[in-house]
Amino acid sequence: MPLRIFLCGLLLLSSVAAAQNIIPEPPAIDATGYLLIDADTERVLAGQEMDATLPPASLTKIMTSFVAAAELAAGRISITDDVPISVAAWRTPGSRMFVREGTTVTLGELLKGIVVQSGNDASVAVAEYIAGTETAFAEMMNQQAQALGMYASHFQNATGLPDEGHYTSVRDLATLTRALIRRYPEHYASYAERSFTFNDIEQPNRNRLLWRDRTVDGVKTGYTKEAGYCLVASALRDGMRLITVVMGTTSDEARMRETQKLLKYGFRYFQTQKLYDANVMLKQSEVWYGAVDTVKLGVTDLVYVTIPRGRYDDLKAETDIARVIEAPLEPGQELGALRVTLDDEVVFEAPLVALEAVAAAGFFKRLWHALYLFFSGLFR
Repeated sequence: MPLRIFLCGLLLLSSVAAAQNIIPEPPAIDATGYLLIDADTERVLAGQEMDATLPPASLTKIMTSFVAAAELAAGRISITDDVPISVAAWRTPGSRMFVREGTTVTLGELLKGIVVQSGNDASVAVAEYIAGTETAFAEMMNQQAQALGMYASHFQNATGLPDEGHYTSVRDLATLTRALIRRYPEHYASYAERSFTFNDIEQPNRNRLLWRDRTVDGVKTGYTKEAGYCLVASALRDGMRLITVVMGTTSDEARMRETQKLLKYGFRYFQTQKLYDANVMLKQSEVWYGAVDTVKLGVTDLVYVTIPRGRYDDLKAETDIARVIEAPLEPGQELGALRVTLDDEVVFEAPLVALEAVAAAGFFKRLWHALYLFFSGLFR
């Protein structure tokens, strides 16, 4: 084979390989604000007006159910509790579960009414049961928002009905949804239910993506004149979970269409890979002045990275460990750093810590180590 033809073949192969790794710009999304993130790494894959404050409409109910899930987890309430229905709950306008004033409904049913039917009446009933009043419950919502780092959010009610002081952002809603999925998976499972029947009235889930895409398992729709048509969605494909937030579209069809654009883009062009387990030895390093001579090093959390699809083999990991590690050591003590790079760009960085305690050695061993380090330092 002539050399020129051989070289041309190599160039063609390299061009094809490069083309396979090209990531196009995110699709144009017709919405006031939107966001696409990976749920494991929180990497932003696409977004616009991510921190602008916007009216959330019924997306508010994600926080309403989050507060209820937190109270359930703390053991302060139970899904079998009978919740009294007040006149205020019964008269709440908007979407309804159709509870009746003067009756009691189990908390479990009310939560289904919030999540599946988007019931404003159910939201108020749960708020009053947990906090005494809807106003007090809104303060609990704000406390949870602060704890989650939702600094562009403020809640005035449990329903999302319009109020000047009631707002959030697409980034905050993604943060909230990620926390809901990770902390309360059993509660989150109810977001995938396609319908719920109460008082002989069956209502479908307003998130019609549950029918269009079998990988979508939540989350919530919202609409008011002020907010437009909104949708928070999450989908899980081949172990990769994406979260989308789309706010301020013009119709139910539009919010689904724009969400599907984001999901298609994220799953087609990116992959999320688990690299390391938490508290598993990644390195073993020498210890001076210790009762033992080595210490195991690792990271305290699972390590995931979100990278362009097909680039896993191009990742490079390196560690930077202190030259001299001296006992005593405590578990979790930072002794170095782990960095993962792709094309010389850092895609993950975390401290390397001691995975075990190392007690100090006795007097003679410490003396020997001190002398050794002193003279080896001189010779260096």
